[in-house]
Amino acid sequence: MAVKTIEELFVHELSDIYSAEKQLTRALPKLARASTEPKLAQAFESHLEETNGQVERIDKIVEVLDLRLKRIKCAAMEGLVEEGKEVIESVEKGPLRDAALIAGAQKVEHYEIASYGTLAALAKELGYDEALPLIMDTLKEEKGADEKLTKLAEQGANQRASAQREAAGA
Repeated sequence: MAVKTIEELFVHELSDIYSAEKQLTRALPKLARASTEPKLAQAFESHLEETNGQVERIDKIVEVLDLRLKRIKCAAMEGLVEEGKEVIESVEKGPLRDAALIAGAQKVEHYEIASYGTLAALAKELGYDEALPLIMDTLKEEKGADEKLTKLAEQGANQRASAQREAAGA
């Protein structure tokens, strides 16, 4: 990462989250299929729609600021997606897998929240007034997705995973 100016840092961070969102559009359908709880599967499916809209917002930011994204792969998202694959492969389908999928999805949301928060701060500093509302819209959606996942965990997913443990005699 050869970044020498704050403008280059903004482009790098935007390129990174663009890659992250694209990776997520491929991962979310797999997470939905791996879920047993219908509300969780629906949350993954609706977040896919939001994620597609977030990619479109990044395209709009690129257009309004006349930027050129770098062709990079977000290593952080790659790792988080890999963790999700490991959960699907190693945890039997059921309540425990659902709880693990929620945990992994929240890691993704927290990464995205940090990324968009950074982009918002950089956009403010750079006077990118046309880009800032687009970034803030996405940041709000990411926080909302995180809250939805927390509710799913607290309103049943974790309890079902715990009941599964008790039923197995653990």
